[in-house]
Amino acid sequence: MDGAVPEFDPRPPIGALSYRPDTVCDGWSTEALDLRLASVRGYAHRAEGRPREDDAAAAWDEHTRTVVFAVADGVSDARQPHIGSQLACRSAVDEMLGQVRASGGFVTDWPKLLSTVHWQLRVQARRLLHQEDATVDETADLLATTLVAGAATPTPAGVRVALVSVGDSGVWLIKNGALYPLQGGKTVGADGLVSSAVRPLPYVPAEVVPFEYVLEPPCVLLIGTDGFGDPVGDGRGVVAQLLCRELERPVPPLGFAHLLDFYRETFDDDRTLVALWPRGGAAGGPR
Repeated sequence: MDGAVPEFDPRPPIGALSYRPDTVCDGWSTEALDLRLASVRGYAHRAEGRPREDDAAAAWDEHTRTVVFAVADGVSDARQPHIGSQLACRSAVDEMLGQVRASGGFVTDWPKLLSTVHWQLRVQARRLLHQEDATVDETADLLATTLVAGAATPTPAGVRVALVSVGDSGVWLIKNGALYPLQGGKTVGADGLVSSAVRPLPYVPAEVVPFEYVLEPPCVLLIGTDGFGDPVGDGRGVVAQLLCRELERPVPPLGFAHLLDFYRETFDDDRTLVALWPRGGAAGGPR
């Protein structure tokens, strides 16, 4: 996007890692939705030999045709953020699937969802620290992570999406050829400056209010970390224009990951994105 990537040799992740791939991607379709998912290590982490700290997960319930998804960004100040983001995504998806199957297609207890992720992080911190218990602060110091978790449920009125966000990961919509922020992302202070301060998990917000949206074609819902949100900005720049053009229709999973791995000025953080395209017409019909 800004010309060729400056030449360098990506370094392998250092530290006590068994395996942490540079890039993961996935893609599949249900009768109601097309899904693409990618998590890409940023250029800074490739050059420094740090592991990818973002993660994502998605699954579906075949009985209710509900797709559940999660995107997380391990906080770089934490000591093992990649473990925190991975655990947050997996435990969030497991909890949402349980609620979806018990309720006929919907996540019914969002505070329980965040509480489950909170406790999974604390249990993992206890194991890593070899302690009988780990305080919230100790867990944050080790595994802090943002999270966006949600469910997309087909209904007669369209695909109903409900989600919660903790930290500065966010949600965007592509509609009529333009990209709009919907939920989360970085905040702008009274001085007009964008704040990078986050209050991540394991800290659970006192009030949990899900964001809800009815997704209809030809809109595209995007759920991503700040590595995606920062270069997108207010949706009027060249990155947003590129995505609006390239994501008009679902792209192959490898192409989706390649699209996310763009080079742009100083934006060198990990990038993770989940995209949902609702299908139009009859089940299994044209998009």
